[in-house]
Amino acid sequence: MGSELIFRGHDDTQHETDSYSPKPPKRWLSFTRPIRYMLREQRLVFVLVGIVIATLFFTVLSSSSKAPYVHHHKYEPISDALAHFSSESASSRYKLYEPRMAGFGSMNSGGKIPLGLKRKGLRIVVTGGAGFVGSHLVDRLIERGDSVIVVDNFFTGRKENVMHHFKNPRFELIRHDVVEPLLLEVDQIYHLACPASPVHYKHNPVKTIKTNVVGTLNMLGLAKRVGARFLLTSTSEVYGDPLQHPQVETYWGNVNPIGVRSCYDEGKRTAETLTMDYHRGAGVEVRIARIFNTYGPRMCIDDGRVVSNFVAQALRKEPLTVYGDGKQTRSFQYVSDLVEGLMRLMEGEHVGPFNLGNPGEFTMLELAQVVQETIDPNARIEFRPNTEDDPHKRKPDITKAKDMLGWEPKISLRKGLPLMVSDFRQRIFGDHNEASTTSNISTA
Repeated sequence: MGSELIFRGHDDTQHETDSYSPKPPKRWLSFTRPIRYMLREQRLVFVLVGIVIATLFFTVLSSSSKAPYVHHHKYEPISDALAHFSSESASSRYKLYEPRMAGFGSMNSGGKIPLGLKRKGLRIVVTGGAGFVGSHLVDRLIERGDSVIVVDNFFTGRKENVMHHFKNPRFELIRHDVVEPLLLEVDQIYHLACPASPVHYKHNPVKTIKTNVVGTLNMLGLAKRVGARFLLTSTSEVYGDPLQHPQVETYWGNVNPIGVRSCYDEGKRTAETLTMDYHRGAGVEVRIARIFNTYGPRMCIDDGRVVSNFVAQALRKEPLTVYGDGKQTRSFQYVSDLVEGLMRLMEGEHVGPFNLGNPGEFTMLELAQVVQETIDPNARIEFRPNTEDDPHKRKPDITKAKDMLGWEPKISLRKGLPLMVSDFRQRIFGDHNEASTTSNISTA
């Protein structure tokens, strides 16, 4: 009987195993295939580039359609504005929609501003705004329609200088020392904060140089963060006891770095250095004004400066004190002329520095004679030893300001001095106690 092999396994199961059947489709494959396709041959990069180009195209198109009248009004070209938009300050961006002053009067009827469209007021901070020059600047800015924030620690400033603005919704007053940082959203910064008279800045020389250096650093940092235009009020003291006469902006000065006045002189020179470093290194829009002797109402009584000293002494029937031989020369500008120069510098396109002063030159004896003629012809003159590091000559060359800013002082000493005398007379005799104990000068 023949033998045969008998398979005793499960026949049905073996048959199914040996038969061919395709693998079931993977559900997630339909999602990964498009992704792998996009990643091949840098297709994703081309898609992203296309999106960026389309976005830029429609942004430019939208901006052009919003200002269809720019070309007819002699505004700055749109293409230039867009090219520099990222580096411009908020204040300069307003100019895209404002006519240039030089050509405003020559525009024809087709170039008039549309009915109901007014100049957009700026938001401006003025450090030292409660002082002598600062308060007059605030008056002009408020009158122009801007919103003004005054920052002052009242070391030499007075609330009385700005209190007539307290009810104005476009005016704010902050008691603050610029040596400490300050966070604000503004378009322009006028940095005037620093005691300017020798009596005040010699009182605490370390504080004076901290105000000039740390305070200026803080304000420049603010300008950088918010894109504001920054104006530094420097001083003719950066020329020291000059060997060049008259002084031009290119003159580097003759300053004693270890003298009793160096806290102010060298402090302002350092402030100018910081301002230019922020301009070159961080792209901050800056302006620098070098202010020469200024006088006018709200000036501090008995602050050690010659005009205020002579006026106060003549009104009180005291001798006019002349230091040295009285042959030292100074130039004197009225405060409204200075404010006009500061505003033109801020709104202009030139960095500076610019000398802002009256080129009319007077010796101290000549000034005493003008005060005698204005107040008391019988006022006596008393000579005293000269102070340390007192400059022998000081006269600005304002050619640069004339050519680039179209600015020059209008008010002569004999015309402006009576206005100051009226203010001093009221403060000395009308409110003697307050006038003799409070000072109101922040810068000059």
